[in-house]
Formats: sequence, structure tokens, C-alpha cells
Amino acid sequence: MDVEAYLRRIQYDGPRDPSPATLRGLHRQHLFTVPFENLDIALGTPIALDPELLFDKIVVRKRGGFCYELNGLFHDLLTALGFRVEMLSARVGRADGSFSPEFDHMLLKVTLDEPWLADVGFGDSFVNPLLLRAEAPVSIEGYSRFSIAASNGAWELLRRDGDGMPVTLYRFTEVAHELSEFAPMCHFHQTSPESHFTQNRVCSKALPDGRVTISGMRLITTKHAVRKETVLNNREELRECLRQQFGIGFPEDIDWSRLAD
Repeated sequence: MDVEAYLRRIQYDGPRDPSPATLRGLHRQHLFTVPFENLDIALGTPIALDPELLFDKIVVRKRGGFCYELNGLFHDLLTALGFRVEMLSARVGRADGSFSPEFDHMLLKVTLDEPWLADVGFGDSFVNPLLLRAEAPVSIEGYSRFSIAASNGAWELLRRDGDGMPVTLYRFTEVAHELSEFAPMCHFHQTSPESHFTQNRVCSKALPDGRVTISGMRLITTKHAVRKETVLNNREELRECLRQQFGIGFPEDIDWSRLAD
């Protein structure tokens, strides 16, 4: 782990001691600089859960990734800085009230004086780490409120938008896992037509006052709960948008037909 290169990648120059303040700063900067994206899946580029390959992609080549990549590498950074970190498995909530299979999502438990929930790989979610206890203060992120609730021996991450009802984003337990245990679901999400990652292209990054997202050929910007949507008309506009908004550049010889319809 080249800690200095990683910290430069996320533009972090704050304290490095294993403390809640450091965790918060690293978590926020990661989400503000490293996008959640599945572009390699659209391009047919295999994603292997190998720490060296993840470092090369996210830090050296300044790309993003999805949960297994982002939280997997963030786990290694936190560990190198002296944090006690564990990889947890989560089942993602569905519209019908059911949950996806185990290992569908990876999140992190960081144990300091109290346990914290960290997650830099779930897309539009909480920016500040959450205390892992049911009575913890609610985290307010712009228009949304995030909280953790106990449920039948497990934990649930809840999100409430405005005055709406809370929605369960995912359910998890505190059983620690190794990176290799997530490999089968990582493969599923890259290859199965039933995976939402094979059905749509996305690149999204948190902003201090909102979020910027490319979904298919649409650029969606939300600032202070105000949403603006723009259609990207061709691959040139898509390419320039990826470069300007996310710092992502691709070589000339990639198959842009896979990214731009």
C-alpha cells in the first residue's frame, strides 16, 4: 500500500491518527474524489479482487469502481493507517420488501472507542461515517437523513428523503469476511443479465452540496436538492463529460459503442 499516493489521489492532507475525525475526513474525501462507476463491466473488462490491481485502477489510473473495489481498497488504506477494519456483507433492500443475496454489497466496520460504519461504495448514500448503534444521532446529508436500526439480530441502514417514510437500503450483520468471499458475487454482477450493473452504465460522485451522475447517456446534477438533467448526444460529449466531471480518461482505441448508444 502506497499510502502517500492514495492520499494524493483523494486529495487528503489532514491528520492520520486512527480517530473519528481522521476517519470522517478520509471518508468524505474518498466520496468527493473517487466515483462509483461500473464502466469496466460495460466495456467487458474483467474486474478481479486483487489489491494490486485495485490500487492500479483507482489510484494510479484515477478510475472508480463499485463496492467490492472501492471498499476493498479503502479497507487497505485504513488498515495501513492503523485503523482496525473489518469487511462486512450486506443484503440490499428491494422494492417488494425482500433482500438480495448475501455478499451483494460490501461495507466496512471500523472499531475505535466505538464501532463505526464506513461505506464509500454504495453510490448515493451517507457522506459521513455513522456510529454503529441504534441510538446514534441521525446523519443529515442535504435532503436525506440516514440512520441505523436493529432488526432481528441484524442491522439495517435506513434513508429518509424529506418528510417521506424511511427506506431500508441494506441489512447486515457484524460477521467479518475476507475479500475473496465476495468474488462469486463480484463475478455475478459483471456477467449476469439479472445484475443491475449489466443493465445500465453509471458513473456517480458526491459533491459537498449534492451529487453528479452519468446514467446511460444522461448527465444528472443535484445541488441543494435541485435536480438538473441533460442528455449527452454522442460519444464525444460523453467522453468530455467523463473527463471534466470525474477526471476519467480512456484510450482512443476503446469500443465506445459499449458506453455510448
